[in-house]
Amino acid sequence: MTPDRLAEMLTQVQQGMLPVEQALERLKHLPFEDLGFARIDHHRTLRKGFSEVIWGPGKTSQQIAAIASRLVENGQPALITRLDENKAREIKISLPALVYYPEARIGALGKQPIPRTRLSILVIAAGTADIPVAEEAVISAEWLGNTVERLYDVGVAGLHRLLDSLDRLRAASVLIVVAGMEGALPSVVGGLVNVPLIAVPTSVGYGASFKGLAALLGMLNSCASGVTVVNIDNGFGAGVAASKINRIRVG
Repeated sequence: MTPDRLAEMLTQVQQGMLPVEQALERLKHLPFEDLGFARIDHHRTLRKGFSEVIWGPGKTSQQIAAIASRLVENGQPALITRLDENKAREIKISLPALVYYPEARIGALGKQPIPRTRLSILVIAAGTADIPVAEEAVISAEWLGNTVERLYDVGVAGLHRLLDSLDRLRAASVLIVVAGMEGALPSVVGGLVNVPLIAVPTSVGYGASFKGLAALLGMLNSCASGVTVVNIDNGFGAGVAASKINRIRVG
């Protein structure tokens, strides 16, 4: 249930175009709908500005399809994160409108009914191996109604590649910087710009990277003031955070 749909329904009741009984029937699943294995938060759009997002791992394709279909039937778009290709194929049988982004491992049904932003988010990936996490951030932010640009393979091992795009860094409203290994790129970028920067450590790296822990600690200890850090491989979280910042800057 979105604020616009709720306002439209209440107006119809006020004007006598919609019987109270029918309005109550539409509202009976607020604030949540119990499917037994999941309690769908139909009220979340009213509180948060966007609908509940489905975490793919640990759920069967049938469970994911059931949750997604109930969201869509209630006028809400659905986003499924960390969705593998096999589950996506199975879900498409019952929900053929599903759009699957294999690199980002995201499935989407519709987009949030939010006007697209004029200001852009720039997603930067240190290396090609970091692109899957970067793409998760890109697709998540786009789904939330943001204009998103990409700048990939500009890590600190070849800093001239980054400096060649300095104008793009400074033109963005919000930056998401994704890096594995020692996680140095957000500190470098943070020293070059004056816009909000969200750092995303990835699990890319050799043994002593400890599956992203080295990059996470490096980013948390950044000497570039104001660098904000999300969890390891959490491109979705970065995309949501960047979207909220971008909306404030637009407003």
